[in-house]
Amino acid sequence: MRVLPAVLVLALAAPAFAGSANSLLDVSADGSRLLVANTDSGTVTVVNLKSKTVHCELPAGDHPEAAAWAGNVGLVAVWGDDRLLFLDADAKKITHILPVDDEPYGLVTTADGKRAYLTHDYPGTVSEIDVAARKVTRSFKVGPFARGIALAPDEKTLYVTEYYTARLHAVDIATGKVKETWTGYESDNMARHVVHHPKRPKAYLPFLRSRVTHFDARGSIFPHMAICDLFERPAGEKKRRGIDLDTFNGVRVMANPWESCFSKDGSKLFTIYAGTNDANICNVLDDDYRELERLNIVLVGKHPRAIRTNPVTGEIYIYNTLDYEVTIHNEDLRQRGAIKVATPAHSPEWRRGKELFVTAKPPMGRTGWVSCSSCHPDGLTDGRVWQNPEGHRRTPHLFGLAHTHPLHWSADRDEVQDFEYTIRGKLMQGRGLASDRLKPRTTFTEFAELDQPLSDKSADLDALALYTNAFTFRLSPHAPEGKLSESAKRGQAIFNSKEANCASCHTGAYYTDSTMKKPFVRHDVGTGDHPAEKIGPLYDTPTLLGVYRQGPYLHDGRAATLKDVLTTANPKDKHGRTSHLKPAELDDMVEFLKALPFELPPDDTPNAVKHRYKMTYPKAKVGE
Repeated sequence: MRVLPAVLVLALAAPAFAGSANSLLDVSADGSRLLVANTDSGTVTVVNLKSKTVHCELPAGDHPEAAAWAGNVGLVAVWGDDRLLFLDADAKKITHILPVDDEPYGLVTTADGKRAYLTHDYPGTVSEIDVAARKVTRSFKVGPFARGIALAPDEKTLYVTEYYTARLHAVDIATGKVKETWTGYESDNMARHVVHHPKRPKAYLPFLRSRVTHFDARGSIFPHMAICDLFERPAGEKKRRGIDLDTFNGVRVMANPWESCFSKDGSKLFTIYAGTNDANICNVLDDDYRELERLNIVLVGKHPRAIRTNPVTGEIYIYNTLDYEVTIHNEDLRQRGAIKVATPAHSPEWRRGKELFVTAKPPMGRTGWVSCSSCHPDGLTDGRVWQNPEGHRRTPHLFGLAHTHPLHWSADRDEVQDFEYTIRGKLMQGRGLASDRLKPRTTFTEFAELDQPLSDKSADLDALALYTNAFTFRLSPHAPEGKLSESAKRGQAIFNSKEANCASCHTGAYYTDSTMKKPFVRHDVGTGDHPAEKIGPLYDTPTLLGVYRQGPYLHDGRAATLKDVLTTANPKDKHGRTSHLKPAELDDMVEFLKALPFELPPDDTPNAVKHRYKMTYPKAKVGE
């Protein structure tokens, strides 16, 4: 049995709830108010927990992803606008807007409300905020795609997750240095949250595992929980152990674990599943072996993405984001009430499309493991190269999709509605959204999807297409205020030169020659030589917008970096002519590619599809 140092026992004696782990929800220290970041609606809401009524709903901007109380000040991280909002709940207004580094995601605050810590998704950094001065005092590098963040009860250490690896880093606050890292398996993926036990030196990470060697609904993607020991253990003993959350629940499959929280006394752990609309209740075991004992499974609302405990009353709050509602529960997760917290986002068709996109339940899936968002979370990539039957395929992002058809690396689909084949196929095994019989594909090179129009055949299928085609680009952080650096300008000249010939394929506002005119334009760029490839060597030209955060690169991920795309992955100059470029010129090219988009592309193009939607968000303004 381990013995904890007396100092550590004292440090862990007091529970920490308000602002101690990233979430769309936070409860004030006195338990009287709930702060809610409404990601889809682009607003922030304050709820009076005594009267169970909405106190105010204010404009926040493009994708608020975290909310936290800093004393009486409400803080909201707005991912798409690169802002941190300061909110005065009594006055019902935004009092300050602080510009911050790119893609702010996770947010925690100290108990005295003086400091806040903010993760930045793409740069992989953490910002330290002086709340009273309303300024960034420090920024330190943690790891790529930093999302989840938790503050230790002694407030000396931050625990930060890497989204695409589920690594957990311990960051010493005094120095801003990573002092320890817990690493899992290569399949670990999408760890956007971490929570520190209020009384024990343990961190809990819910995430997905992406098993890229399998292309099947029952073996590709499954939910997982990692528990990391935050104390010294004897040599050879595990510091990180995992629980497969599908087999953990017997025959009941649950998908896309999103967030966890503890009961007021720390004896129970609650975990919500955004893909199957349910939650686990577990006993927390102090055995350093099993860790959790499942008590019950509870159905909740649509697409739960936040769960929080009231540190005073012990009530549990779950944000069911597609109901735009926070439900109120006791410690058995029995529902005691509900509060509508947000104006429903966008259009009814967009909302129905998202509901289908994020669910692993019928009609989208039969087994309960896989949803569209399991690989394309919020329109982004899962960062994986899948060993599909037709060959190795990197998951692309969905931004700009409405203007860059046809689809897939081999251009074997000409409308999003063709993903009816995927819904009914081996990966999802759903019953589908349309009533039409699908023409079977008998060979890898016979694209049956192109022969069968599915647009306007099903309202649900069209809604799914509209949602999927709605993702739009944001400006690259490598081109501040839309301005290219001198290096990027030199790279732009090389990119556009006839000698390099890059712009002959990566052309137009979306940097692609993809069009809906048949026969589709495809190119042999020398990457179709893998033994597993069944369709190549011709591939569709992907957009280069947003390429700065989309590695690994090329259809099979063979290029780890953008420089590899131009060098080691292009030995015969089939993917543009780059072998003659000097090292400094290659660096300039990379700087230009990282700066895309330095101006936003048009919303209307000759290649724009019918079923699309332009998302807009209410902008936060000081005094409103």
